[in-house]
Amino acid sequence: MSARFAPYPFSAVQHDGTVPPLVDGSDPVRRAVAIVGGGPVGLTAALALARQGVRSVLIEADDGVCTGSRAICISRRSLEIFKRLGVVDGFLQKGLPWTGGRSFYRDVEVFRFAMHQDDEQSLPPMINIAQYQIEQLLLDEVERHGDLIEIRWQTRVTAIDVAQPHAANATQDPSPTTLTLSTGDTTWRMHADWVIACDGGRSTIRDALGLKLTGTTYEGRYVIVDIALNSERPTERLAYFDPPSNPGSTVLVHKQPDNVWRIDYQLRDDEDADAAILPENVMPRVQNLLDSMGETGTWSPIWITVYKANALTLERYRHGPVLFAGDAAHLVPIFGVRGANSGIDDADNLGWKLGAVVNGTASARLLDSYSDERVFAARENLGYGMKSTEFMAPPSFAFDLMRRAVLGLAIDHPKVRPLINPRQTHAIAYRESPLNRVAQQASAEFARGPAPGTVLPECRLTKIDGDTKRGIHLTDLLGPCFTALCFGEDATQHDAWHALQASLEDRRIAFQAITLTEPGEPGKATIARPHAYDTHGHLHAMLDAQPGTVYLIRPDGHVLARWRNGRARDVQSAIEASLTN
Repeated sequence: MSARFAPYPFSAVQHDGTVPPLVDGSDPVRRAVAIVGGGPVGLTAALALARQGVRSVLIEADDGVCTGSRAICISRRSLEIFKRLGVVDGFLQKGLPWTGGRSFYRDVEVFRFAMHQDDEQSLPPMINIAQYQIEQLLLDEVERHGDLIEIRWQTRVTAIDVAQPHAANATQDPSPTTLTLSTGDTTWRMHADWVIACDGGRSTIRDALGLKLTGTTYEGRYVIVDIALNSERPTERLAYFDPPSNPGSTVLVHKQPDNVWRIDYQLRDDEDADAAILPENVMPRVQNLLDSMGETGTWSPIWITVYKANALTLERYRHGPVLFAGDAAHLVPIFGVRGANSGIDDADNLGWKLGAVVNGTASARLLDSYSDERVFAARENLGYGMKSTEFMAPPSFAFDLMRRAVLGLAIDHPKVRPLINPRQTHAIAYRESPLNRVAQQASAEFARGPAPGTVLPECRLTKIDGDTKRGIHLTDLLGPCFTALCFGEDATQHDAWHALQASLEDRRIAFQAITLTEPGEPGKATIARPHAYDTHGHLHAMLDAQPGTVYLIRPDGHVLARWRNGRARDVQSAIEASLTN
């Protein structure tokens, strides 16, 4: 239920649907991976697989990028993922960074929040960028990987015949999964070893397999409006509770690139949703809001739709050779901006694991850890999202009474104000991941620092390239591979590290070892491996590191293992244990 009134200030690439040459109604090429859904999650999954050298075909029902702003907030964690995938520059150039926001009760400011930002960070905590721009930036990169990523536009999945489950140690090649597809007037079949379902909240794949999302559906509805407005107002999250411009409602306002503004406002329970999106009903409400904000410029509507909050998830994200990601796997309320960001995290987690399975370097059991970790993350995201939803759109009289009490008290009582916190998205630590078992005992030797399952923190460093020194950040050293961060230099281990590197390369396991030292540390001139030094000593402190400490980082930036006195053989054992799981 949506309406579009004017073109967005961008030009999307449009594509004609084509059908490959068929043999008896089937594509004769058996695909390693078919990705159903070409939104941000599907595009990210395709890029993550391409980074592992894995071919995929992307199946999308539309003929180009989406319309409507839809997801608009990209978190630092998602930007770190895009950095490893080589696409972050476009996001930073196009997106509008912001670090906090303000909340108002009627016409009084009652809360101001700031997300974590310090001198060690290389990326903003959040940027605003519309989903059609997100998709266009990812699509531009996908098209640069045409040798590994094929796109089938204007193609819908109408049925799926799932292959027999992939056994961990199968001696025979399993039968592929068959997708029945429709492109224009042509119905045809495609065979794939693995299928990633990224086909959204109304997932055809999920329905075809008879799977159901479980959780909570909220009755509150929001009208989402994109408007064109030229304004010098800074980029921040603005929330208005019971504003004079729209009494009894909650209103959210976000500035986007290209003079587009996103306005979300709550409907009353007795309002008809179809009538609510009619221009004659939307225009006065938006004008009243802009008047109250002091915005006097001319404006025009671009896109209008209705949103209803859901907090739902599948119990498992792996069903044999079919893997679910994004809204096909879970529906997270928009409050706290966890929807698209959690889907991007799904794709990043799945990309390296499925890549390892397809490349023959990992057991198919590794994919069970994808489900374990991302279901855990979804439940954590849903917990925060439900708390935010119950405050933003109270589901009952009791919740509404509590909210009014908090907002009223917050005017004069600062200690109450944190209850208004929108609980913005944050990186999830996989505390109970089965992959953490490879080095839990060694991890117990640390007094602090990121434990296995935790995302590596950011820190400023200095990179050594011959005689040249340049400032970088820790995340600049990470790639879509296993990374050993070795603190200090142990000359006796040179041969062992070189042997490990060669052994893993022979087995097509991407790996790098990087030496990190403090300025002036003895022996740094003899270091043979890639080398950076901890400019201010902050990284040593954050990671509780000393000479001999080794942190092993997964291809998705999470810590896999750590040792107080790590050796190449420890790293090899941990990598092998994770891949066989």
